[in-house]
Formats: sequence, C-alpha cells, structure tokens
Amino acid sequence: MALPSQLIRVREAVQRRLFPAPFPARHAFYSMVFSEDDAVSAPSRRLLDTSVEAIQCARRLDLGEIASRLNGRFNYPDSIVNLWPGEHYRLLAALVRVLCPRLVVEIGTAEGISALSFMQQLPSSGQVVTFDVVPWQKYPRSCLNQNDFATGKLGQIVADLGDPEQCARHSSLLCEADLVFVDAAKDGILERKILGNFSGMNFRGTPILVFDDIRLWNMLRIWREIRLPKMDMTSFGHWCGTGFCEWTGEAVFKAESVERT
Repeated sequence: MALPSQLIRVREAVQRRLFPAPFPARHAFYSMVFSEDDAVSAPSRRLLDTSVEAIQCARRLDLGEIASRLNGRFNYPDSIVNLWPGEHYRLLAALVRVLCPRLVVEIGTAEGISALSFMQQLPSSGQVVTFDVVPWQKYPRSCLNQNDFATGKLGQIVADLGDPEQCARHSSLLCEADLVFVDAAKDGILERKILGNFSGMNFRGTPILVFDDIRLWNMLRIWREIRLPKMDMTSFGHWCGTGFCEWTGEAVFKAESVERT
C-alpha cells in the first residue's frame, strides 16, 4: 500500500533525526542492503555478458556535447552528465552501443538527458520513443529542443503506462522494444503497475529493462521481488541505483506479492 506523501515526509524526518548521515554529501537518501543467497532471481548469462560489454564501452564514451545542453540550469555541475561511474548516462549510451536496438522505449522523459544519451549511440535504423504524462515542452528545465525531433529518430508520446487502457493502446509499439528504460515515479507503485501491464503483452524479443533508483527506499521492495533475471549495476550506473532485467515472458512477481500491494 502506498503511503500518503505527508507520512513519507514524517518518516524521512524521523530517519534523519534517528540516523544522521555519517558524513556530508550534496545529495543523500536512506536505503538498506540485503543478502543475495536468498534472492528470488539471479543474473542470466546474457545479462552478465551485456553488462561487461556495456561497462567496457562506457569507459570510452564522452557525453560532453550533451553536458553542454544543461547550461547551468540545475543545482549541480553540467559535467555531472559525464560522471562515470556515479551517474548512469554513459552506461545508458553504452547499452545502446552494445545492443544496437531498433527501438528504445523510455518511460519518464523528464528533462530529456537520458533520451539524448540514448540518441548519441543509436544505430541508423534505430528510434527512441519516450513516454511521459507531461509534454516535453512543458517540463521545467527541459534540455530538449524541436530539432531533436526533426528526423523522427526521437519521439514523445504523452501517456500513462501505469494505466492498463493507455498501455494497451500503445502495446503494438511497446512489443517491438529491444531496450526499455523505466525512470518513472520511483515509488514502487507505478513501476509495479507498468510491469503488470507488460505481463499481458507478447514482446517480439527478449528486451533488456533498465530500472533507475533501485536503491531508494520506495524501490527496494519491488526490485527485490522481481523474479526476472536481474543484476544490480549501481556501482557502474546511478549512485542511487541502476538495475538491469531480462524480459523472459515468465511471471514477474510471485502471486502473493501482487496481492499485498
């Protein structure tokens, strides 16, 4: 059950009071660590091989051109886009380089930095389609511009993929995806709905799913309960969590895990 926003704020305030951070940092969240011997899934050979290739590729990439788009609009340095390990943008671009996807689906356009990262290594026959409930032109501090959409290599669809009807409306497109980046609410609720909607689809292949912020408190449970082959890539991705999953068409969650939500 999702906690009301006021209770979440109270919980976070109590955490800060009872468990103060042991050292100062620009940004900090509370999390937990868990044993792996009793985990419900493990990485597949494909995930291991893809991860190693993506790590090697990310070492050589430069996203300086994308970093220049930030132009001081955030409260962190523009160069953070090129920070790796620590940020996930170079890893995302590297995944595209390794997988050579015909279709990348992003769930959560936001400022567009991830979409631009995907675009940098996109093959000539590839396309990035990004979903959000807010049109990119209306998103605060967007780094996108109209020219990014001119060639048709990048497109945005305004829709809520947590809604079964809206997700079904775009199922023919979604089923063609080779790479799916889930960067949505990060509350563990919307992500569960999206995966539930995906479970009724017949994907053309076995896409790789990437989840952002899997180490955040609200994402701990859903990441733990995903039964697909998966791998925690936080050390080579986003400092607050990056996870790779391989879509196999099998049950994503144990039945009782869905019933409890």
